[in-house]
Amino acid sequence: MPETAIEVRDARVTYRVTSEHRVTVKERLGRTARAREVTLVEAVRGVSFDVKVGEIVGLVGSNGSGKSSLLRAIAGLHALESGSIRVRGEPALLGVGAVLNKKLSGARNIWLGCLALGMTREETGALFDDIVEFSGLRHAIDRPMRTYSSGMRSRLSFAIATAVRPDILLVDEVLSVGDIRFRKRASARLAEMRGEAAAVILVSHNLREIEKLCTRALWMEEGRLVMDAAAALVVETYGAGAES
Repeated sequence: MPETAIEVRDARVTYRVTSEHRVTVKERLGRTARAREVTLVEAVRGVSFDVKVGEIVGLVGSNGSGKSSLLRAIAGLHALESGSIRVRGEPALLGVGAVLNKKLSGARNIWLGCLALGMTREETGALFDDIVEFSGLRHAIDRPMRTYSSGMRSRLSFAIATAVRPDILLVDEVLSVGDIRFRKRASARLAEMRGEAAAVILVSHNLREIEKLCTRALWMEEGRLVMDAAAALVVETYGAGAES
């Protein structure tokens, strides 16, 4: 039996959102003040599943269903309200909103990103040209990141994150941006990583990519896991619901 790469048990993620409103005269007897209200948002509600080593698991669901919050929890970027998440190795979260310094050039971000992922300067230098080539941004690599489109930033983030072949890769909507040639390269690289026994969770609204790359998929709605089955079956069921 393959080893478990990710174990999620009854995971719950709750956001505390603070808002302000002006207190009425009646409420404060004429005082001018602002009251703070704390609203609890249950982003992930008791989700449980396992991902085996070597699997690429798709994750689908409507906007606001909790997919990104779940990935951030698996990556260790958001604490759980309750439940547990165990991972085998170091997870790397890759998304369109991945943190890059917009004031610095693409080249400088490659160096900083690789070093942040634990690579040495020698390893980064050896892989630098390959990362630039894969991103397809040779023409813009010395420009400040603030001049990049969201698709260009995503391509560079993907190239950096997958250069080190992390044990667990969490991909959030990266295959939805960029041109078709880049998406094909990204799909091929994810397939390679699966062959190298890296565990991958792939979030995408592109159901064809989910069915093509994944053998299994999870469907979330309103923070809950509503289906865990073969990718083709989940895509068919979720797609039918989205069209109705």
